[in-house]
Amino acid sequence: MSKHRQKTTIYDIAKAAQTSAPTVSLVLGGSWRRYRVSEDTAARVLAKAAELGYSANLRARGLRLSRSGLAGMILPHYRNRFFAGLAEHFEIEARRRGLCPVVVSTQREAATELATAETLVAHQVEFLFVAGVKDPVEINRLCANEQIRSVNIDLPGDEAPSAISDNQTAARQLTDILLDRLDANGPPDFAFFGGDEQDNSTIERMAGVRDAFNARGMSTESLFFDCCGYQPAHIASVVCDFHVARGGVMPAAVFANGITALEGLLEAEGLLGRELMRSSVIGCYDWDPFAASLPLGITFVRQDVEALIKAGFSLLEDSVEGERDTVRIPAEIRCGRASAD
Repeated sequence: MSKHRQKTTIYDIAKAAQTSAPTVSLVLGGSWRRYRVSEDTAARVLAKAAELGYSANLRARGLRLSRSGLAGMILPHYRNRFFAGLAEHFEIEARRRGLCPVVVSTQREAATELATAETLVAHQVEFLFVAGVKDPVEINRLCANEQIRSVNIDLPGDEAPSAISDNQTAARQLTDILLDRLDANGPPDFAFFGGDEQDNSTIERMAGVRDAFNARGMSTESLFFDCCGYQPAHIASVVCDFHVARGGVMPAAVFANGITALEGLLEAEGLLGRELMRSSVIGCYDWDPFAASLPLGITFVRQDVEALIKAGFSLLEDSVEGERDTVRIPAEIRCGRASAD
């Protein structure tokens, strides 16, 4: 009579692989990466499980052991220096780690963002950096469900760690400079154009503007905010309408919420056929060396894209699974070319 073979347990595998039963459970369950089990240990566990005839679906679980070598990132577009810089430094840091970067723009379309994330996850990216989306929660959850780590860049999220610019502090500093340049009695004539009123960066920047006014004991009632999006042509149309409604007069101070907002202001100047910006002090929350060369004396906020990406990788590699830390990176104030007048 043949002797019936006893069923292999995780304890048998642990003994054979010279590791613990909980570690074996993590490897066989496919969640070993989330808990920082080394690839060598995972490979040893799977090999011993197969050798001992463990009956679980080792083929399916073994697929999780294979590395794609791909590092994923999604961002809105490459049109300005900020997002182009994020992409460039992400690629540098990914290659430094022996990975192939895959960076995809999503044009600020929520459906495209999620579909792109799903495609990258299906290709088993090692991790995903999520930059510039309106709400990263669904993407972060998608990654977590597939045991792929994600990091949010340029926006905070409740489902993954985040690295963002210190928008509120930098916006306050920029507003202080604009107010210092005004020579006016009474409430300053101050307008803010661009962005999305539901976007975290825009919310924080508007708060920074108000902080600067409040710190000087100035009323914020005279402030004008128009979060008119990220398309220069639309922003130009809004500015033209604003200019006409004010009887052909621009505000004494203008806060352009991003390079696209500054493009819109300059496009409006061309449409109206007059030097609108010459009568205003201008601040731009974003940096572009070509815009800085304009003879308008524009003051810029330059976000530290290199530090943002490095912070993102630190969060990815050093934070404990389940932590939702948000790291704020200081931004730099830069002055453009002074007016020749």
